[in-house]
Amino acid sequence: MQNQIETVIQIKNVKKIYRMGTEKIFAVDDVSFDILKGEFCCLLGTSGSGKSTLLNLMAGIEKLSAGQIIIKGKKIHRMSESSLARFRQRYLGFVFQSYNLLNSMTALENVEFPLVFKKEKVKKRKAMARDMLIKVGLGNRMTHKPKEMSGGQQQRVGIARAFVAKPEIVFADEPTGNLDTKTAMEVMKLIRGIAQENNQTIVMVTHDKRLAEFADKIIHILDGKIQEIEIRRDITKTTSDTDISSETEQFSKIEESNIGAESDIDTESNIGREFNIEAESNIDIESNIGTGSNIGTESDIDTEFNIDIESDIDAETDIKIDLDGIFDDDEDTGNSKKAHIEIQSTDDAINQMSDIASTKE
Repeated sequence: MQNQIETVIQIKNVKKIYRMGTEKIFAVDDVSFDILKGEFCCLLGTSGSGKSTLLNLMAGIEKLSAGQIIIKGKKIHRMSESSLARFRQRYLGFVFQSYNLLNSMTALENVEFPLVFKKEKVKKRKAMARDMLIKVGLGNRMTHKPKEMSGGQQQRVGIARAFVAKPEIVFADEPTGNLDTKTAMEVMKLIRGIAQENNQTIVMVTHDKRLAEFADKIIHILDGKIQEIEIRRDITKTTSDTDISSETEQFSKIEESNIGAESDIDTESNIGREFNIEAESNIDIESNIGTGSNIGTESDIDTEFNIDIESDIDAETDIKIDLDGIFDDDEDTGNSKKAHIEIQSTDDAINQMSDIASTKE
């Protein structure tokens, strides 16, 4: 019965209003819905509909103008930045359209990174990262860096990083936007499969109706309002593996020619575009790595992080991070090596997940 399944996310009369001079823009306009534990929920809408803004509000990356957002019984909208960072680290995972991998690190190190902030022992976190990379089909790519992998492989690393700490909720913002049709379907099956295996809740934003078909619940959004809530699978009732398999099998048969301009993006051609990813790889130091939020917060782990930030809204932000003894720790001798990462960003890390600027979204 439905009342036996926990409601993990509650959205109550949420509004997000932007002001442009004397004009008010309602990016999210009086939205209400619930998401159950283990449910795959899709926010579906065209560009400018408000779907990404809503996801950012749910993640605490943007502040709402009115209403309530309650996740795991906590009122997200009333949390301080430090409390939000700890909450994300404990309960949330993120999958991004642009992967947001650290180009100076291997696939193994990228996946291992969130576990550093959970203070997992070196041997345990490396083992967990290896197991997750094998699960996503990258057992032979562990020592490869992002620029040595295709777009589909990089997204698989991003998925492994999001799921390695087994967060209860995973937010996915257009997770297949940079992939061709065949790879996109493989990635969607992977996300759904891992979530079902661990009874994790997925909240995904997309404009593609075909990808939305993987969801249990589809929330149709237009002009900041909910047009319809479509229940495709009632998770309060038993769904056989055969039903799920038959539903997802049809998507793998979609011809790439149907995707139009997107068919020109193959898994290898994405590599050329990843030279710009480094500028987007601003990773939250306090929150779960991969969230792309809260740059500048301090981590409470015993490893020392030195961060120098010079920020200007219209200027370039230079971030230097010294990571001492993270990936080359020797528990027996205490020896460590220093990894130095330089990341340059042209945008605030908070805006990585939101394309709204002065638009509705």
